Amino acid sequence: MALMKVFYEDWQMECCGRRFGVGQQVAWPLVPVGAGREDDHHGAEAWVENHGGPGTPTGGRVRAIELVSQEYTVHPDRGAPEPVAPAPGEVVLRSSGTFLEPVPGTRTLESVGTCPKWFGERETGPRRLRRVVGALVTLEVDGSGGATPHPPGDRP
Repeated sequence: MALMKVFYEDWQMECCGRRFGVGQQVAWPLVPVGAGREDDHHGAEAWVENHGGPGTPTGGRVRAIELVSQEYTVHPDRGAPEPVAPAPGEVVLRSSGTFLEPVPGTRTLESVGTCPKWFGERETGPRRLRRVVGALVTLEVDGSGGATPHPPGDRP
């Protein structure tokens, strides 16, 4: 049995994922992280693809879960009015043209026992927010349902 790091993106979990915890057996359609894309997947060797992934899921036991958070600078639409500071607890809607720029060196990992179904974000200052972007999972691959992920388009 081998350990591998798998990144489960927030939107993949929120759309089509099921909650899981440390010690549970899982089977996911995995795609290997390509060369030069490690930063996009936070050091993972593979990522979960619930939309057209390989036909045979990779099975294994979850050994650790770390929530990945990132701080961003918020750049509003150029034509949009300046945002008004919200009252505490007030919901703020952003235009569809809002651009989030990652702030270098602000990524953090938080160990948890269970991966949430829904991920959140919070404002940390003017035009700044921190988002949970997914989960970095240590998976003990056991060979049930494929021992290694297949590149996109490859048939298992």
